[in-house]
Amino acid sequence: MRLDKFLSVTATATRSEAARAVRAHRVTVNGEVAARADLSIDPIRDRVVFGGTPVRYRAHHYILLNKPSGYVSATEDGKDPTVLALLPEKYTVLGLFPCGRLDKNTLGLMLLTDDGDTAHRLLSPRRHVEKRYLFRAEHPLTEEECSRFRQGLVLEDGYETKPADIELAPDGMSGVITLVEGKYHQIKRMLQSLDNRITYLERISFGPLTLPPELSRGEWRELTEEEEAAILRAANPENKEI
Repeated sequence: MRLDKFLSVTATATRSEAARAVRAHRVTVNGEVAARADLSIDPIRDRVVFGGTPVRYRAHHYILLNKPSGYVSATEDGKDPTVLALLPEKYTVLGLFPCGRLDKNTLGLMLLTDDGDTAHRLLSPRRHVEKRYLFRAEHPLTEEECSRFRQGLVLEDGYETKPADIELAPDGMSGVITLVEGKYHQIKRMLQSLDNRITYLERISFGPLTLPPELSRGEWRELTEEEEAAILRAANPENKEI
Protein backbone atom coordinates (compact mmCIF):
# COMPACT_ATOMS: atom_id res chain seq x y z
CA MET A 1 0.00 0.00 0.00
CA ARG A 2 1.24 3.52 -0.78
CA LEU A 3 2.19 5.58 2.24
CA ASP A 4 -0.16 8.44 1.36
CA LYS A 5 -3.04 5.99 0.90
CA PHE A 6 -2.22 4.38 4.26
CA LEU A 7 -2.40 7.78 5.96
CA SER A 8 -5.66 8.50 4.16
CA VAL A 9 -7.47 5.22 4.96
CA THR A 10 -6.44 5.49 8.61
CA ALA A 11 -8.01 8.99 8.72
CA THR A 12 -4.63 10.41 9.71
CA ALA A 13 -4.51 12.90 6.84
CA THR A 14 -5.89 13.51 3.37
CA ARG A 15 -3.52 12.54 0.56
CA SER A 16 -2.55 16.16 -0.02
CA GLU A 17 -1.90 16.64 3.71
CA ALA A 18 0.15 13.45 3.70
CA ALA A 19 2.28 14.71 0.81
CA ARG A 20 2.95 18.00 2.61
CA ALA A 21 3.87 16.17 5.81
CA VAL A 22 6.32 13.94 3.93
CA ARG A 23 7.95 16.97 2.32
CA ALA A 24 8.27 18.51 5.78
CA HIS A 25 9.97 15.33 7.06
CA ARG A 26 7.17 14.72 9.59
CA VAL A 27 6.55 11.07 8.61
CA THR A 28 8.78 8.12 9.46
CA VAL A 29 8.55 4.44 8.48
CA ASN A 30 10.33 1.98 10.74
CA GLY A 31 12.31 4.83 12.25
CA GLU A 32 13.48 6.28 8.93
CA VAL A 33 12.23 9.60 7.53
CA ALA A 34 9.96 8.85 4.57
CA ALA A 35 11.42 10.21 1.34
CA ARG A 36 8.30 9.89 -0.83
CA ALA A 37 4.54 9.96 -0.30
CA ASP A 38 4.15 7.08 -2.78
CA LEU A 39 6.52 4.84 -0.80
CA SER A 40 5.22 1.25 -0.71
CA ILE A 41 4.65 -0.05 2.83
CA ASP A 42 3.14 -3.05 4.57
CA PRO A 43 0.19 -1.60 6.54
CA ILE A 44 0.32 -4.38 9.12
CA ARG A 45 4.05 -4.90 9.68
CA ASP A 46 5.60 -1.49 9.07
CA ARG A 47 5.62 1.10 11.88
CA VAL A 48 4.46 4.49 10.63
CA VAL A 49 4.72 7.63 12.75
CA PHE A 50 2.98 10.85 11.66
CA GLY A 51 4.05 14.06 13.40
CA GLY A 52 5.37 12.08 16.36
CA THR A 53 2.22 9.93 16.74
CA PRO A 54 2.22 6.23 15.80
CA VAL A 55 -0.45 5.33 13.25
CA ARG A 56 -2.41 2.09 13.68
CA TYR A 57 -3.86 0.46 10.59
CA ARG A 58 -7.60 -0.16 10.81
CA ALA A 59 -9.64 -2.10 8.30
CA HIS A 60 -12.75 -0.11 9.28
CA HIS A 61 -13.65 3.07 11.12
CA TYR A 62 -16.27 3.56 13.84
CA ILE A 63 -17.28 7.10 14.84
CA LEU A 64 -19.49 7.96 17.80
CA LEU A 65 -21.41 11.20 17.17
CA ASN A 66 -23.69 13.27 19.39
CA LYS A 67 -26.18 14.27 16.71
CA PRO A 68 -27.67 17.79 16.91
CA SER A 69 -31.04 18.83 15.56
CA GLY A 70 -31.32 19.86 11.92
CA TYR A 71 -29.01 17.20 10.43
CA VAL A 72 -30.30 14.25 8.42
CA SER A 73 -29.02 10.71 8.83
CA ALA A 74 -27.79 10.18 5.29
CA THR A 75 -24.64 10.40 3.20
CA GLU A 76 -26.12 13.12 1.00
CA ASP A 77 -29.26 15.23 0.84
CA GLY A 78 -30.35 17.89 -1.59
CA LYS A 79 -31.98 20.08 1.03
CA ASP A 80 -30.50 19.69 4.51
CA PRO A 81 -26.96 19.11 5.87
CA THR A 82 -26.12 15.49 6.66
CA VAL A 83 -24.39 14.18 9.76
CA LEU A 84 -21.24 13.69 7.65
CA ALA A 85 -20.95 17.48 7.41
CA LEU A 86 -19.95 17.45 11.09
CA LEU A 87 -16.73 15.52 10.32
CA PRO A 88 -13.46 16.84 8.85
CA GLU A 89 -12.53 16.04 5.25
CA LYS A 90 -10.09 13.26 6.17
CA TYR A 91 -13.10 11.27 7.43
CA THR A 92 -15.67 12.21 4.79
CA VAL A 93 -13.54 10.64 2.05
CA LEU A 94 -13.64 7.23 3.76
CA GLY A 95 -17.12 6.21 2.66
CA LEU A 96 -18.67 6.47 6.12
CA PHE A 97 -22.44 6.16 6.53
CA PRO A 98 -24.89 6.25 9.47
CA CYS A 99 -25.57 2.90 11.13
CA GLY A 100 -29.32 3.31 11.35
CA ARG A 101 -31.26 6.54 11.23
CA LEU A 102 -32.33 9.29 13.57
CA ASP A 103 -34.99 11.73 12.43
CA LYS A 104 -33.84 15.21 11.45
CA ASN A 105 -34.82 16.71 14.80
CA THR A 106 -33.99 13.67 16.97
CA LEU A 107 -30.83 14.10 19.01
CA GLY A 108 -28.16 11.91 20.48
CA LEU A 109 -25.98 8.90 19.87
CA MET A 110 -25.22 7.91 16.30
CA LEU A 111 -22.69 5.41 15.02
CA LEU A 112 -20.98 6.21 11.71
CA THR A 113 -18.92 3.52 10.00
CA ASP A 114 -17.65 2.13 6.71
CA ASP A 115 -18.23 -1.45 7.91
CA GLY A 116 -21.32 -2.54 6.02
CA ASP A 117 -21.45 -6.09 7.36
CA THR A 118 -21.30 -5.02 11.00
CA ALA A 119 -23.89 -2.26 10.43
CA HIS A 120 -26.25 -4.75 8.78
CA ARG A 121 -25.89 -7.16 11.68
CA LEU A 122 -26.40 -4.47 14.33
CA LEU A 123 -29.60 -3.32 12.65
CA SER A 124 -31.00 -6.81 12.06
CA PRO A 125 -34.15 -7.41 14.17
CA ARG A 126 -32.85 -10.95 14.81
CA ARG A 127 -29.94 -9.53 16.84
CA HIS A 128 -32.28 -7.66 19.25
CA VAL A 129 -29.71 -4.87 19.72
CA GLU A 130 -31.32 -2.45 22.17
CA LYS A 131 -31.63 1.28 21.52
CA ARG A 132 -32.61 3.56 24.42
CA TYR A 133 -34.17 7.01 24.09
CA LEU A 134 -35.02 9.85 26.43
CA PHE A 135 -38.45 11.16 25.49
CA ARG A 136 -41.07 13.70 26.39
CA ALA A 137 -44.70 13.42 25.31
CA GLU A 138 -47.31 16.10 24.84
CA HIS A 139 -49.74 14.45 27.28
CA PRO A 140 -49.27 12.16 30.32
CA LEU A 141 -49.30 8.43 29.65
CA THR A 142 -51.54 6.11 31.64
CA GLU A 143 -50.37 2.76 33.03
CA GLU A 144 -52.76 1.03 30.63
CA GLU A 145 -51.12 2.82 27.70
CA CYS A 146 -47.67 1.84 28.96
CA SER A 147 -48.83 -1.76 29.21
CA ARG A 148 -49.98 -1.67 25.59
CA PHE A 149 -46.64 -0.12 24.65
CA ARG A 150 -44.76 -2.99 26.32
CA GLN A 151 -46.86 -5.59 24.50
CA GLY A 152 -46.34 -4.05 21.07
CA LEU A 153 -48.61 -1.62 19.23
CA VAL A 154 -50.33 -1.70 15.86
CA LEU A 155 -49.32 1.37 13.83
CA GLU A 156 -51.45 3.27 11.35
CA ASP A 157 -50.20 1.18 8.43
CA GLY A 158 -51.07 -2.08 10.19
CA TYR A 159 -47.53 -2.95 11.26
CA GLU A 160 -47.37 -4.58 14.69
CA THR A 161 -44.27 -3.50 16.57
CA LYS A 162 -42.20 -5.78 18.75
CA PRO A 163 -42.65 -5.28 22.51
CA ALA A 164 -40.86 -2.12 23.68
CA ASP A 165 -40.02 -1.12 27.22
CA ILE A 166 -41.09 2.23 28.60
CA GLU A 167 -40.01 3.70 31.96
CA LEU A 168 -42.03 6.71 33.04
CA ALA A 169 -40.68 9.57 35.11
CA PRO A 170 -42.86 10.84 37.99
CA ASP A 171 -44.40 13.50 35.74
CA GLY A 172 -45.95 10.77 33.57
CA MET A 173 -44.94 12.64 30.41
CA SER A 174 -41.26 11.75 30.07
CA GLY A 175 -38.90 8.85 30.63
CA VAL A 176 -36.92 6.23 28.71
CA ILE A 177 -38.07 4.05 25.82
CA THR A 178 -36.13 0.94 24.76
CA LEU A 179 -36.54 -0.59 21.30
CA VAL A 180 -35.06 -3.69 19.68
CA GLU A 181 -36.07 -2.59 16.18
CA GLY A 182 -35.97 0.70 14.31
CA LYS A 183 -38.84 1.25 11.91
CA TYR A 184 -39.35 4.61 10.22
CA HIS A 185 -40.39 7.24 12.81
CA GLN A 186 -41.22 4.30 15.09
CA ILE A 187 -41.41 5.99 18.48
CA LYS A 188 -43.34 8.94 17.09
CA ARG A 189 -45.78 6.59 15.38
CA MET A 190 -46.17 4.47 18.52
CA LEU A 191 -47.12 7.56 20.51
CA GLN A 192 -49.49 8.64 17.73
CA SER A 193 -51.24 5.27 17.99
CA LEU A 194 -51.97 6.24 21.60
CA ASP A 195 -53.36 9.64 20.49
CA ASN A 196 -50.26 11.35 21.87
CA ARG A 197 -47.24 13.12 20.39
CA ILE A 198 -43.48 13.14 20.97
CA THR A 199 -42.09 16.61 21.76
CA TYR A 200 -38.48 15.58 22.56
CA LEU A 201 -36.43 12.54 21.59
CA GLU A 202 -32.76 11.75 22.26
CA ARG A 203 -31.01 8.43 21.77
CA ILE A 204 -28.77 7.72 24.76
CA SER A 205 -27.52 4.21 23.96
CA PHE A 206 -27.13 1.82 21.06
CA GLY A 207 -26.24 -1.73 22.06
CA PRO A 208 -23.14 -1.52 24.29
CA LEU A 209 -22.48 2.12 23.35
CA THR A 210 -23.63 4.88 25.71
CA LEU A 211 -23.66 8.58 24.89
CA PRO A 212 -20.68 10.08 26.79
CA PRO A 213 -21.72 13.02 29.01
CA GLU A 214 -18.58 14.94 27.99
CA LEU A 215 -19.42 14.73 24.27
CA SER A 216 -21.27 17.96 23.45
CA ARG A 217 -23.97 18.21 20.82
CA GLY A 218 -22.38 18.06 17.37
CA GLU A 219 -19.11 16.61 18.69
CA TRP A 220 -17.70 13.22 17.73
CA ARG A 221 -14.84 10.84 18.42
CA GLU A 222 -13.59 7.46 17.26
CA LEU A 223 -14.63 4.47 19.34
CA THR A 224 -12.10 3.30 21.87
CA GLU A 225 -10.63 -0.16 21.31
CA GLU A 226 -12.90 -1.48 24.09
CA GLU A 227 -16.01 0.08 22.53
CA GLU A 228 -15.08 -1.25 19.11
CA ALA A 229 -14.65 -4.76 20.49
CA ALA A 230 -18.01 -4.49 22.30
CA ILE A 231 -19.88 -3.37 19.18
CA LEU A 232 -18.32 -6.19 17.13
CA ARG A 233 -19.41 -8.70 19.79
CA ALA A 234 -22.94 -7.30 19.69
CA ALA A 235 -22.98 -7.75 15.91
CA ASN A 236 -21.45 -11.22 16.09
CA PRO A 237 -22.59 -12.80 19.37
CA GLU A 238 -21.85 -16.26 18.00
CA ASN A 239 -18.13 -15.39 17.66
CA LYS A 240 -16.78 -15.51 21.22
CA GLU A 241 -13.25 -14.52 20.16
CA ILE A 242 -14.13 -10.94 19.12
